Amino acid sequence: MSLSGAYGQSADADGIRVVHHAIERGVTLLDSSDMYGWGHNETLLGQALSGGWRDKVVLATKFGQTQRPGGANGVDGRPEYVVAACDASLKRLGVDVIDLYYQHRVDPTVPIEDTVGAMAGLVKAGKVRALGLSEARPETIRRAHAVHPIAAVQSEYSLLYREQAEETLATTRALGISFVAYSPLGRSLLTGTVRQASDIPAGDGRGRHPRFAAENLAHNLARTAAIETVARAHGVTPGQVALAWLLAQGDDIVPIPGTKRAERVDENVAAASLALTEAEVASLSAALPPGAAAGARYPEAALKAVYL
Repeated sequence: MSLSGAYGQSADADGIRVVHHAIERGVTLLDSSDMYGWGHNETLLGQALSGGWRDKVVLATKFGQTQRPGGANGVDGRPEYVVAACDASLKRLGVDVIDLYYQHRVDPTVPIEDTVGAMAGLVKAGKVRALGLSEARPETIRRAHAVHPIAAVQSEYSLLYREQAEETLATTRALGISFVAYSPLGRSLLTGTVRQASDIPAGDGRGRHPRFAAENLAHNLARTAAIETVARAHGVTPGQVALAWLLAQGDDIVPIPGTKRAERVDENVAAASLALTEAEVASLSAALPPGAAAGARYPEAALKAVYL
């Protein structure tokens, strides 16, 4: 996502180098979507994975969000759209099969059984290996899983966003489903690199997020002081502590921090070697309890499409 304009501009050649660097550093899961740059991200990954890189990774992408006039995203979970979207993603990625295919946003106008039924048809056809959902409520996950096994559920989860994620986690664990945590660094709020609203570059999508609004940002940054305390004790970065906290929540959790910089890839990978004590994990959880963040996690229009 960060390689396709969501967090400022990124040159394709630089993006390909970052993807290759990540794979060389041991990253084995690449996560995309047909709405990241509206096809650009998948095309970029297709270029990066050509020439022998494809077999080194689990390739995940998503469908379901659509472009509407005026800027607001739509959603489409109709069975016929599922098939068409998958075929288009396969072509852009330049692959014969997608390892993990997510419904990016649940379509409230289409029964989840119908959408997942069509996704199951993709597995039967050999176009997809495993199915996932993104931003789905526990009851939606259970209904989907009854149609076809759901391998992974992707939701926002970090020290600054825990409420709905931890509700979802209880369901995924009961069903044996992996939990993929996106925005595990709170869109940079947990990294110590943002101190004021002016630190967000022009054109960066974070500028539209309520948690970065002036009236909320100071509150949210103050709550992260506990992370910086633990980071200093270990001689690591706050972002590494935030990732280590997530990893400490269970072996079924897979954080997917995004970046467009090779040095951040190295920093994030190194977080896997950071072992926090039980007391440190508990102190961080207490310092940033569920509901601690100020501001919704998405602008109002986008918020209506999550956790359905």
